[in-house]
Amino acid sequence: MVKAPHASAFLGSLSAFEAYDVTPHIGTRFPSTATQLSAILKDDEKVKDLAHLVSQRGVVFFTNQDLEIQDQKELGYKLGKLSWSGHPETSGLHVHPISEDLPELGRDVGIITSKGGIAAPEKHNFRSRASKDWHSDVTFEPIPSDYAILKMHTLPEVGGDTLWASAYEAYDRLSPAFQKFLEGLTAYHNGGQFNVYAKTHNLPIQQNRGSPVNSGDDLSATHPIIRTNPVTGYRGLFVNKAFTKRIVELSPDESDNVLQYLFRHISENHDLQVRYRWEQNDIAIWDNRSTFHTATKDYGNVLRSGNRIASLGERPFFDPNSKSRREVLNIQD
Repeated sequence: MVKAPHASAFLGSLSAFEAYDVTPHIGTRFPSTATQLSAILKDDEKVKDLAHLVSQRGVVFFTNQDLEIQDQKELGYKLGKLSWSGHPETSGLHVHPISEDLPELGRDVGIITSKGGIAAPEKHNFRSRASKDWHSDVTFEPIPSDYAILKMHTLPEVGGDTLWASAYEAYDRLSPAFQKFLEGLTAYHNGGQFNVYAKTHNLPIQQNRGSPVNSGDDLSATHPIIRTNPVTGYRGLFVNKAFTKRIVELSPDESDNVLQYLFRHISENHDLQVRYRWEQNDIAIWDNRSTFHTATKDYGNVLRSGNRIASLGERPFFDPNSKSRREVLNIQD
């Protein structure tokens, strides 16, 4: 039995900082407030190693950070640029289609709040299933997000956790025959709920959304169902319940059945997930290419708010020569 390697195997120049894995397959935490991203930002080698750690572990957590919004933007920009040599020069920070252009923040900051905006285009119904909100950020864009940085500054007294799931492990749990079948398929992603929100609130759809390709009011794109992460070379499942609407190559009934299975595969396997209980000014950084996430809306009519930066990466692709995470790391259990 070979277990997943500890985070220390991926820390590189960050090895001087205290860190531990939250679960075997996803999530690493730096628990000490002495570890500040504002200091790591000043060292490109550390930022590059941080990007690699995030891509390996899916999501990384930092406690009580002093990082200001402009530095958060700079870190988001650097993570993609320093992570791998093929990162497109035209990919910058994402501008959400319904983002507000506030003077103190700018239009490339996503305000994550329980009172509306990009995180809540539809009113939450406590009688609906929480699993319907699993997603990866902005997969409706032709050039979607690679890394995201969320700093939570306002929290309910209890509740409001966020969960992440590993796309690597989700792929590895599928049978070899099903993996092979999915590798030849593509899926249509759509963010039409933001068109509805914009129309209802008399807002324009933002243009030039961090890449020259991400323009126009048609918030849709087609991506491979199995995606290769260029930083790690691992294969991962790349569909999500919020934005993936159909499998292009299948009939509607076939598509619905396969997608419903994959959505449940992500949401019901709690041993490929990590749950984080926020404290004020904590920061999470995750790789949208290889994770899914969802907020827990269990805190009633209480303000929960933070600022998110989402950088843009490459056009999603599947490399037939890429390998699974378990295969590369020789994980057997």
